[in-house]
Amino acid sequence: MNYVFGPVPSRRLGQSLGIDTIPLKTCNWNCVYCQLGRTVPLTNERKEYFPRADILAEVKATLDSHQPGEIDWVTFVGSGEPTLHSGIGWLIREVKALTDIPVAMITNGSLLYLPEVRRDLALADVVMPSLDAGTAVLYRQLNRPHPDVTFDRLVEGMIAFRQAYSGQIWVEVMLMQGLNDTEAALQAIAAVLRRIQPDEVHINLPTRPPAETWVQEPDEDGLLRARVILGDIATVVHPAAGEFDLGGFETAVDAIIAIITRHPMRQEELEQALARWTPGHVREALRDLAASGQAQVIERYGMRFWSAAPSHYPDETHSLAAAPKHR
Repeated sequence: MNYVFGPVPSRRLGQSLGIDTIPLKTCNWNCVYCQLGRTVPLTNERKEYFPRADILAEVKATLDSHQPGEIDWVTFVGSGEPTLHSGIGWLIREVKALTDIPVAMITNGSLLYLPEVRRDLALADVVMPSLDAGTAVLYRQLNRPHPDVTFDRLVEGMIAFRQAYSGQIWVEVMLMQGLNDTEAALQAIAAVLRRIQPDEVHINLPTRPPAETWVQEPDEDGLLRARVILGDIATVVHPAAGEFDLGGFETAVDAIIAIITRHPMRQEELEQALARWTPGHVREALRDLAASGQAQVIERYGMRFWSAAPSHYPDETHSLAAAPKHR
C-alpha cells in the first residue's frame, strides 16, 4: 500500500483509515511542532502529485478487505497538506460513492480562501482545519507559512467555508507552552473562533517529536487557561490508545515505512503494532532501514522516535538558536 494506511486509532475518529494524497513532505506551512519535521522546501502548488485513480484503487481494495464496523472513518490526512492535491475533490466524491463510512478531511485550512478548494471539501462529513494563532505575527512564528498563504487569507477562507458548508467543522489548536498558551494569545484565538463559528474546537498537544526541539507541551495552567478562554466547545485531545492495522503489508520493512512516514513512533510502539512479527524481527528490520538510509532516529522529550529518513529535523543547537520569544 502506497497511499492508504491503517485503520489507526484516533480518539476523535475511532478506527480511522488514512488516505495520503501527497509525498513526504509536501506542505505550504513549516510548523514548529510538526511531527514530520521541517518543510524543505515550502510549496503552494496544487497538482496531481499521485495519480488519483491509483489512490482510489487502494482505497477500494482496503475497504473490500475489512468487515463492517472495523473502520469508523475514512480520513484524508497527508504527509503535509492534502488539499495541495488537485484531485482531492474528485477523490472525496468517489470515496463517498464507494462507502457509507463518513469522510473526514484534516487540513491546515490555508487554501480555503480559494473557491475551488471550498467546493472540493464540501462533500466531506467533517473538515478539521488548524488555527494555532490569533494574530498574523504569531501565525508567522508558529506556522511559518508560504508567503501566499497569509493569516488574513486563512481566517477569511475558514469564515467563507463555514457560511457555505453544511457539515461539521472541528477547528484544531496545537497548544504549546509559552508560545500560544498565554492569556493574550488565547484571547486572540478565541476572537477569531467567534468569527469562524466552528462546531467544535480540539486542543491538541505536541506529544510526538516536533520539528523544533524547543517546542514543549503546555503545563496544567496552560491547559486550564485554554479550556476557560476557548469556551465550552473546546476539548483537550489526548493520544488515542488502540491497535494500528498493518495487516496489508507483506514485510515488516514495508509496514514500518508506511507508518513512520505519517506517524513517527517509539520502538516499543512499533513492536506492539507489528505483533505478527517477533520483536527481534522488527528490531532487525529497523536496523536494516537505518543502514539503508530509509529511516532515522529522532530524540525528543528524552525519548527516541523512529521517523522516515526524508523528514528534516534540525540539531538541538541550531534549533534552540532559532526559538522565538515567548508571547
